[in-house]
Amino acid sequence: MDKPKREAILDLAKYVNERIRVKFTGGREVTGVLKGFDQLLNLVLDDVEEQLHTEPLPSTRQLGLVVLRGPTLTLLSPVDGFEEIANPFVAQDA
Repeated sequence: MDKPKREAILDLAKYVNERIRVKFTGGREVTGVLKGFDQLLNLVLDDVEEQLHTEPLPSTRQLGLVVLRGPTLTLLSPVDGFEEIANPFVAQDA
């Protein structure tokens, strides 16, 4: 019996050569240009910049070309159209 071919959950082909944001388990976050991917969501990003959440001021670090392992990813989003909003589940200070 032939098994049906597994297809990727995400269609990342439309984001090749586009800048994307990736968050990992553990809280690390990077942005870079998507150059390639596979069915396990392993990614190749170029011009990667890591956002460091350091006190007192956040900073960034240039990493260049990197390979990201799919099992460690928690969030993928295009940088264009990305907008941070207030958390609706946290009580706002009056």
